[in-house]
Amino acid sequence: MRLAVLGSPIAHSKSPALHAAAYHALGLDWQYEAIEANGDDLEPFIESRGDDWRGLSLTMPLKRDVLPLLDEIDPVAQLTGGANTVLFDAGRRRGFNTDVFGIVEAFRAAGVERVATAQILGGGATAASAIVALASLGALGVLVSVRDPRKVSSLVEIGELLGVDVVVRRLDEGSFGIPDTVVSTLPGHSEYQFERASEVRESAVLFDVAYDPWPSALAQQWSAVGGTVVSGIEMLVLQALAQVRVFVNGHPDAVLDDEPAVLAAMRAAVGL
Repeated sequence: MRLAVLGSPIAHSKSPALHAAAYHALGLDWQYEAIEANGDDLEPFIESRGDDWRGLSLTMPLKRDVLPLLDEIDPVAQLTGGANTVLFDAGRRRGFNTDVFGIVEAFRAAGVERVATAQILGGGATAASAIVALASLGALGVLVSVRDPRKVSSLVEIGELLGVDVVVRRLDEGSFGIPDTVVSTLPGHSEYQFERASEVRESAVLFDVAYDPWPSALAQQWSAVGGTVVSGIEMLVLQALAQVRVFVNGHPDAVLDDEPAVLAAMRAAVGL
C-alpha cells in the first residue's frame, strides 16, 4: 500500500517519520512519502491514484480544497470545514478530520480534562478544530483573537452549532478575564508579539500548535513563570495516530492492535 502527505512547502514534514514508525510497529510493509502539491495539483493527483494507494494526509489549504472531491465526509470534517485525511476505500474517497482528536488527546495527556473558557490566537482551519475540541472538553466561552475579524464568521457559526459562545476580536484588543487555556494556532515564526499578564501565564494552560522552532516565544513566556505548556508536537503525533487508525482500520475511532506500542514508536520517531 502507498500513502503520502501533500502540501506546500512539505519538505519539513514529520509525517513520513511518524507513519513509517507506525507501520513498522504494525508489521506492515507500507510506503508513506511527502509530496509537494498545491490546490491546482490536488484533483489530478487524486484522480490518477491506482489501486495500490490507500490514502493521503493533507496540509492547508488542501484540507478545504479536497472537500468537493470526496464521496463521503465524516461529521467532524463537515463541521470544521476541512479534511486532513483521505481514505481510498473500495473506489470511494472518504474524508476525515483527525486534528480535533489530536488536540483533545494532547490536552488529556497534559492532565487537562475540562475547560470552561479559552482564548484562541488565529482564525484558520486549526482554530476551527480547536473550537470543536474545546467544546468536547466542556468549554462554554471562547474568545478568538485574529488580525481581521471579518474573515472568521464561520468560527462563530461553529460555536452556535455546539452551544459555545464564540466572540471574535482583533489580536490587539483585550481579553475577558483569565481563561482556562490559551490556544495559539499562529505559525512558530509569526512576527506577532502576544503578551499576557503573569497571572494568566501562571494559571492558564498554553497549547501552542507550533513546534518548530521550539520552544516558541509564547512557550518561553509561559515557562518563565512556571506555567503549563503543551507543545504542538503532541497534537501532531496524536492526530497522526488517528490517521493510522483510518488507513489501517477504516475509522479514526478504531483502535489499533497493540496501540500503546505503536504510539511509543511514533513518539520516539520525533524525539519524544
